[in-house]
Amino acid sequence: MTFTHKGRTLTKVAVIGSGQIGPDIALYFAKVLSPFGVRTVVVDVAEAALEKGRAKLEKKIARGVESGAFTAEQQAEMVGHVDWTTDYAAIRGAQFVVEAATENEELKRRIFTQVEELVDGDAILASNSSHLEPEVIFANASIPERTTVIHYFFPAERNLVVEVVPQEKTAPLVTEWLLSFYEAVGKVPIEVKSRYGYALDPIFEGLFQASALLAQEGVATTKQLDTIATKALGLTVGSFTAMNLTGGNPITAVGLDHYTTKINRWFHTPQILKDKVVSGEMWEVPARKEVVEVPDALREQVTRLLQGAYFGLVCEVLDAGLIDLSDFDMSLELALDMRPAFRFMNEIGTAKALELVEEYAAKYPDFPVPACLKEKGAKNEPWDVRNVLRKDVDGVAVLTIRRPKVLNALDQGVFDEIAARCQEADADESVKGIVITGHGKKAFVSGADVGFLARIESVEHGTTTSATSQNSLNRVEDCKKPIVCAMNGLAFGGGNELAMCCTMRIARSGLKVLACQPEVNLGIIPGAGGTQRLPRIVGIEKAAELMRTARPISSDEAQQLGLISEQVDDDLVGRAIELAKGLADGSVQAPKMPTGPLENVPASLPDVDIKHRSKAVDAILVKAILEGAKLPLRDGVALESRCFGEVCGTKDMRIGVDNFLTNGPRAKAEFTHA
Repeated sequence: MTFTHKGRTLTKVAVIGSGQIGPDIALYFAKVLSPFGVRTVVVDVAEAALEKGRAKLEKKIARGVESGAFTAEQQAEMVGHVDWTTDYAAIRGAQFVVEAATENEELKRRIFTQVEELVDGDAILASNSSHLEPEVIFANASIPERTTVIHYFFPAERNLVVEVVPQEKTAPLVTEWLLSFYEAVGKVPIEVKSRYGYALDPIFEGLFQASALLAQEGVATTKQLDTIATKALGLTVGSFTAMNLTGGNPITAVGLDHYTTKINRWFHTPQILKDKVVSGEMWEVPARKEVVEVPDALREQVTRLLQGAYFGLVCEVLDAGLIDLSDFDMSLELALDMRPAFRFMNEIGTAKALELVEEYAAKYPDFPVPACLKEKGAKNEPWDVRNVLRKDVDGVAVLTIRRPKVLNALDQGVFDEIAARCQEADADESVKGIVITGHGKKAFVSGADVGFLARIESVEHGTTTSATSQNSLNRVEDCKKPIVCAMNGLAFGGGNELAMCCTMRIARSGLKVLACQPEVNLGIIPGAGGTQRLPRIVGIEKAAELMRTARPISSDEAQQLGLISEQVDDDLVGRAIELAKGLADGSVQAPKMPTGPLENVPASLPDVDIKHRSKAVDAILVKAILEGAKLPLRDGVALESRCFGEVCGTKDMRIGVDNFLTNGPRAKAEFTHA
């Protein structure tokens, strides 16, 4: 068995270094690649480090078994596919090597000189550096085109984000493959241009410096600062707690001093940090559930300073042109587990954000006020943060829904954004067709964001909510250019409703769960056209059974029913692009969904076992299906919105949504059938 992705086959990957992060990288490779028979080799010069790394990996996998994340069989497979050795020769034949040794440029260069003698010329070589530029690490590389930095974040096996940092000589095809590979194995890769520290560490370490300076000046204690920072910046833990967890004092002290010359003069290592590095002591931080007293005036003062530092730091990175704004905002939330800066600034107003940065710069004159924020703040214009990304490939606009934290779930803002991107592409004369897909491998769209359903307060509000979502999808359906939906993973609720608005649908092959209309589990009905389009695609009785029981279907069944046209083994988006071009030039034909009233609409539907689900909601759903089928499509869609509003007037709708938010999607709601 092998793992093949976009023309590259992996049978062996290597991780060099069994210290702080190497075993976690190896664990992730074992999790995603061992099912394909790919071996992961971990090399370290110290036997003790290898034993410690092995124990760490095996302990984490065992915890996964205890929590139900892994089965005993998966545990054996993962552990059995990782080799631990001091012999560098063991990496011979590896197609992908990730070095995770100490942050020392000379050491890294020596390692890669040795590695290049052992692997083939087309093997990809990457350094998991946190700061060093790839040009520095690979200065002596014989084939620099295959080299890059891949920066993992703590903890590497669970943190979704990796920064992919190519150097000028890195072949674009290598960068593209790495970005695609990491997405395919469940990570969220972000391309960043080369600069010391890349895009995210100057934020993490810069905010630590901002807190350390306040502690050094006696403004607040480290406990108080961490307590304030969690609310001021939306952090899970404050900067000092994060340093204790990651053991980051030494590397941060080095990084901050280099930033002084690499970025700007505000960056430096505070004396309070130098003292901790020398002593080896931990920071004094709040204990779990400890209540730390903070006077209101102090909280306000520190909040303003930390927010000013945060907004200034992120805008400096944007000014430097290192990263796409939408990539940056998402990675701040995912990698650093904090409130995403640009959406944060949009909420308070960019004029307010500029005021806070200028206030911080007045206290610390070496802190620059970034030009991009001056421009936005002067007009109080919002940042353009996108959840739907567009990339044109050979005349086809590829639109990717990217909300990995919620498995690409839709709220009204995302509905609107999808419609806007489709209409922009439809009006673009250079575009022949459109592809819509989702980021990652788990979900095309996991459904509607239940949070916005919970805010529905009345029948009228429910009707308007449904009609607004329908309007967005109607705009997608009305595009003149063909749209191919590349269903990369599960399509639940609004995801399947979006897919049904497209000209053609294809999916990754072999998905045990592809599509589902699970709304009745929440005490609602489909509200974005599902009750009308699904019967027109798969037939009234089959569609009704799927919607009334919330039964998910596989990609095989979806193809048998005609919901999708084909399944694709590897390059799903590439195939979708081919089909979009074929639909545009007439060489490919797609089944057309009837838009008029359906013929032979039955007077009633066969009985189905709806189990615990609401009988009141089921009756409204049946009405929407049968009465809508007798109408032209758009009239049926309008009927659906009225039925959705009617459901929102039931007790069971509130019971179902509250149960989901309180107990999660697997808990069965106790409906009253009223």
